[in-house]
Amino acid sequence: MSRTKRKPPPDTEFSAEVTDLDHDGRGVARINGKVTFIFGALPGETVRYKLLRVTRALDEAEVTAIDVASPDRVTPGCEHFGLCGGCSLQHLAPAAQIAFKQQAMLEALRRIGGVVPETIADAVTGPVWTYRRRARMGVKLVPKKGGVLIGFRERDANALAVLNRCEVVDPRLGLKLRLLGALFDGLSIAGQIPQIEVSAAAHVAVTIRVLALPSDDDRAKLLAFAAEHDYDFYLQSGGPDTLVPLSTARPLDYSPDGSALRLAFQPADFIQINSDVSQRMVVQALDWLGVEPGNEVLELFAGLGNFTLPLAARGARVTAVEGEAGLVARGRANLQANGYDGRFLKADLFKPDPKAEWLKHRYDLALIDPPRSGAKEILPMLAATKARRIVYVSCHPGTLARDAGELVNTYGYRLTLAGVLDMFPHTTHVESMALFER
Repeated sequence: MSRTKRKPPPDTEFSAEVTDLDHDGRGVARINGKVTFIFGALPGETVRYKLLRVTRALDEAEVTAIDVASPDRVTPGCEHFGLCGGCSLQHLAPAAQIAFKQQAMLEALRRIGGVVPETIADAVTGPVWTYRRRARMGVKLVPKKGGVLIGFRERDANALAVLNRCEVVDPRLGLKLRLLGALFDGLSIAGQIPQIEVSAAAHVAVTIRVLALPSDDDRAKLLAFAAEHDYDFYLQSGGPDTLVPLSTARPLDYSPDGSALRLAFQPADFIQINSDVSQRMVVQALDWLGVEPGNEVLELFAGLGNFTLPLAARGARVTAVEGEAGLVARGRANLQANGYDGRFLKADLFKPDPKAEWLKHRYDLALIDPPRSGAKEILPMLAATKARRIVYVSCHPGTLARDAGELVNTYGYRLTLAGVLDMFPHTTHVESMALFER
């Protein structure tokens, strides 16, 4: 069917009853058999809207007025809601956001995997504001908009949104976007900074991607700002191996489970965005596994050791496997620094070697935390280890559902428990955890 875009009627207002939310958080209405996606509308509402795009297959629109409001509608907590594309669900009450994400997970499991969990777990939740300890933000010099802008893209556009503050990023940076923009605006390389990346721990590390190196005067300005705001600045001129601190940088670390354990990391390393939910996630995963001292545990996609270290602390004999050499080295170092032993191995889990030594073992338990693409390639070998329980931590309901269908329908596991992890409040990202048992 043609999706050719047509120009919508100018300044014409329409009315509709909204019946659902789509995966982008837009209200869904059906008008004369045609689907219209309406930004800012919620299920159960009667709204007025204007069209943004018209195609033969569907229309896209945004709310102009709410005639009948949903009981789940709340006032967005950010002044930039609707302009900034970083959050799309701030107008929906947090409990209703959880219900939406849970339904998305269950529908994916049923439709894609053909499976239904025996029990639905309560959502793992945490603070819904200032929760992001990591963020990647665009930077652009736009003189017509006041100088250097820092933030996320506009909703439905490639331009950077003009932000005064961000309510979901750690306030040590989220409340200082204008100050940081003014700093960059005063540098000789103001137009040569495309992006920053933030990692917040005991202090804030800010990686500045640069297309040209700063002058001595630029460096002095950056160092003065860093001293005033307790930042460590890093410069990155190319790939990950070009990352260097502007001056002497302090180590970064965090607790994976709220205990005294500490995981050291580098500014460019992947760590979970939401500290509170991540810690509760780790505790829940180990509880679901029922880890006991002496258990042989296989962990796949181990990263820095976010689960590895707490597993070792519970007395498990852990074999952790990760594909990136730098993370493997830091994972080993993290175990040793905390006084624990364990095997931390490098292997390509998307092109696994079935003859690998670590796959010849039998494991009591397994924990996997794959990227969005899931764990399809390693599933046959994982099932062959005969692990009696597998905890699967997912950041994409579609690939979780696909892999769950394989584990249940091909390899004989039961999906005994599943629930969502609210890692990204006010967004439509659905993260979840599932328990499979023989």
